[in-house]
Amino acid sequence: MSGAGVADDDHGVGQKDGNVADGRHRPQVYSIAAHRGFADALVAGLIPRYREEAFGLARLTLLLPSTRAVRTVTEAFVRASAADGHGGLLLPRMAVVGDLDLDETLGPLLDPLRAGADVPPAIDPVLRLLRIADLLRGEVPTGTGEASLLRQARNVVGAIDRLGVEDVDCMHLLDPDLVGVVGELSQHWKDNTRLFAATLIRWQAELDERGAIDPPVRRNRLLQHIASAWAQQPPAHPVVAAGVTSASPAVARLLRVVAELPRGAVILPDLDLTLDQPVWDALGLAGQPREAGGPVFGRGDATTHPQYHLKLLLNRMGLARDEVQPWHRSGLAAAPPARSRAISNLFLPPEASAKWATLPAEQRRLSGVRLMESAHPDEEAQAVAVLVREALAVPERRVAVITPDRALAQRIVAHLGRWNIQADDSAGIPLAQTAPGRLLLHLADTWAEAAAPVPLLALLGHPLVASGPERADWLDHVRLLDLALRGPRPGPGTAAIGALLTARRKDFPQLESWWPHVEALLAPLLMLEGAVPLDATLVQLAQTAEALCGEALWAQPAGRALAAFVEQWTAAAAQASLTAPPAEVAALLRDALGEIAVRPPYGGHPRLAIYGLLEARMSRADLVICAGLTEGSWPGAPATDALLAPAVLRALGIPGADFRIGLAAHDLAGALGAPEVVLSHARRDAAGPAIASRFLLRIHAMLGDHVAIEADAVRHARRLGRVDIAVAPAPQPKPMPSAEQRKVDIAATALDRLRGDPYQFYASAILNLRALDALDAAPSPAWKGTAVHGVLEAWHEAGAPPGGLVAEAERQLSAMSGHPFMRALWQPRLLEALRWIEERQIALQQQGRIVALSEKWGDIQIKGVRLHGKADRIDHLPDGKLAVVDYKTGKPPSARMVEQGYALQLGLIALIAERGGFKEADGAVDGFEYWSLARKQGNPDFGYCEEPVLEGRRKSGLPRDEFVARTLDYLEDAIDRWILGNEPFTARLNPDLPGYSDYDQLMRLDEWQGRANRKDTPA
Repeated sequence: MSGAGVADDDHGVGQKDGNVADGRHRPQVYSIAAHRGFADALVAGLIPRYREEAFGLARLTLLLPSTRAVRTVTEAFVRASAADGHGGLLLPRMAVVGDLDLDETLGPLLDPLRAGADVPPAIDPVLRLLRIADLLRGEVPTGTGEASLLRQARNVVGAIDRLGVEDVDCMHLLDPDLVGVVGELSQHWKDNTRLFAATLIRWQAELDERGAIDPPVRRNRLLQHIASAWAQQPPAHPVVAAGVTSASPAVARLLRVVAELPRGAVILPDLDLTLDQPVWDALGLAGQPREAGGPVFGRGDATTHPQYHLKLLLNRMGLARDEVQPWHRSGLAAAPPARSRAISNLFLPPEASAKWATLPAEQRRLSGVRLMESAHPDEEAQAVAVLVREALAVPERRVAVITPDRALAQRIVAHLGRWNIQADDSAGIPLAQTAPGRLLLHLADTWAEAAAPVPLLALLGHPLVASGPERADWLDHVRLLDLALRGPRPGPGTAAIGALLTARRKDFPQLESWWPHVEALLAPLLMLEGAVPLDATLVQLAQTAEALCGEALWAQPAGRALAAFVEQWTAAAAQASLTAPPAEVAALLRDALGEIAVRPPYGGHPRLAIYGLLEARMSRADLVICAGLTEGSWPGAPATDALLAPAVLRALGIPGADFRIGLAAHDLAGALGAPEVVLSHARRDAAGPAIASRFLLRIHAMLGDHVAIEADAVRHARRLGRVDIAVAPAPQPKPMPSAEQRKVDIAATALDRLRGDPYQFYASAILNLRALDALDAAPSPAWKGTAVHGVLEAWHEAGAPPGGLVAEAERQLSAMSGHPFMRALWQPRLLEALRWIEERQIALQQQGRIVALSEKWGDIQIKGVRLHGKADRIDHLPDGKLAVVDYKTGKPPSARMVEQGYALQLGLIALIAERGGFKEADGAVDGFEYWSLARKQGNPDFGYCEEPVLEGRRKSGLPRDEFVARTLDYLEDAIDRWILGNEPFTARLNPDLPGYSDYDQLMRLDEWQGRANRKDTPA
């Protein structure tokens, strides 16, 4: 492309020398090189050509590809007006003709009443989706969920739109040639094509009955109407189409007409006019068959090349590349002309890229372009933020960050907040990730899981709930509810939570009056059961959400987008037969909300913009940072059509999935035209190592060792997150509380912890710290033990009726927890073990053994220190002595641990009994029994009894006649050392002893355990 930067008005748009002898006008088609900056160069040429004294540019009609392009061109007019001293400008009329994405509609200028009178209305997109899901219901396997059905309907809708954009009649699916192509495919492609064809024909019949058409078809007809009208009677005022790259047939026909208007022109972005003709030919057929009736796309077409879609557009317009003229105006942020030539060489097809080895340096130099490599996405975001911060420090310097990775964009926005730089991500964020969208999803999850603790607390603690003056008081109650619901899940529904709070009224009295109010707010939604019509579901969700949040739910752009979503989907669902059970609604809404982008109101930094690829087209800045350049992100992974095989698409004349890679390459080529460019990527992402974009690999291959590297920003980013203060490693804790602080009671279950890990005793008994259970936790051993003891206590209080233990367990467990793990795995095993207890109880009664007490507390004084404990059970033996029973839900402690003094609960309960600590049982203890509800090795049945007594063939344990005395020795030794003495409460005094890990984080165990054996340990 010519490097001239001076305009020549004798070669302007729509000049008289563009006429040909037959009265028709030679097509006026131009290309703006990447280095010139499309929007600013466009405006720089339009102002002198079309500005009139009285009306300015108001008579000009400017056709643009998207609503974002309208804003970009408007900003360019403002900059040009200020820079050139033109004063105020009357802007041209701008209309949107749409791009490949179908969510952008035609401007009202192109759809006047007379133009659309004979064109049927477009079907509502949501209604179309739901109705196609209805049509698919009989075609998919029975039992397919509604969310999965809608996902399949989206695939069908996507395929229908592809046919519509390419102006392909659905009846072509029945052509004999196409049927022959399908017959050669694998079976799943045959099934998918058959499903799509059958659904499409039925859908077309329904559209005819409704008198409506698909949105792409309506757009095509409107464009055709306008093209025909302008061809027959050209408009009186100039028309210019700028930046439109969509190669759909309808758009191509309109552009051809605009190009031939007396004062019309088509201006393309970065059509490479200097590309060698053999290379241009090597791009492939691109919509132009070699012979009549032949294929329009070849297997060897270079669809991933950035010029391919422009060649397709020119072919469909019926123009040759040599009919396109260069646009000689430059923008305010133009790069050197050599940049466009280097970009052209960079994207040569594989065979032609062999010429890199012979290219002169000036044709492959990317001066002003730097590559930046980071370790991970967060470091990349911080480095990009550093570059932005440095650039904005220069007056009037404009910065654009372009990335298709929305998560990376949000990280960049967050890091810029460090310097109070407010950045707007113009690509927006999915509605599902906004506060109102998350609230609706939390509400759906709460309904689906019957008010389970995790979704319920996420809902009640949401920032929009009770967002008024009562917010602080509301959050206090939510925190208390969080504490109350810790542990295994209560039963389903709010009634089970109410029963739990009633049972724990003494612990949480503040919730007694607050919870009924919450229950009343959620009741209308939670009372809905079974498959509910989708429209009724959406209405109830919206009403419940508003009851929780008030009008704050619908405020701000995200709230208004949610209101529009609810209104549109409710109206459409009323005309469809979709019914969804609660379990399906959350997934259905998550998919639907994820398709809606919420763009922030403009008001961020005036010289900074963060774009997605679509939003970045036509924009320009002094510094452009292209971030997230990894495979799968930029370019994105080509998604094969789920229903139509690539061979079928080629036969229908539709570009394949790789076509999008070419568009991504063209987006990068346009961005490379900026004066200063940084191309950034990370070596890994959240899933693992990442592969650098193929575009970066091309740059490395073409430039070799002459690649400019941006290292300073990465170094600064690392320093921002690094603390240079040396932090000494944590030593093994050895707290030394005062004598007064040491005066605490000892529980029968705590002596083992005091002897084996004194720090845990210190944290529990002296600091009074307790570990919180997780929400909706799996039943822990401690919880299981508490549940079993409650069942046994109730059974004994009822007189231990035969058969009553299992019935009592079923009753209590049913009311106590709805955790699926407990119900499916543990409960059946527990019931088998409880049957063993009943059988053993009967056998012992027949031998004269009587239960003296069950689940009773007792205490005594030892050296002035209170020892207390709860006896699971104590029996009177026939000889008048006592037997202490300790129930275990798992494997009981080994006899060796008892002998070494690390499992002394049996001995301590016996000591309390012998010294009169239990009113119901007093006397010498001769039995020390563990009753385990688990399975003993080698025995298939649940339940067994074991004594850690040294007798018979056992080689470890305590002698029966010394059991209590030896336990007392261990107790007095611990009291002398830690309670009455001054020995430190050393963490993990016995590191080989298994035990609880509740306080491992508090003692910073991972920082010091085993350090003595490390080579890097400081002396």
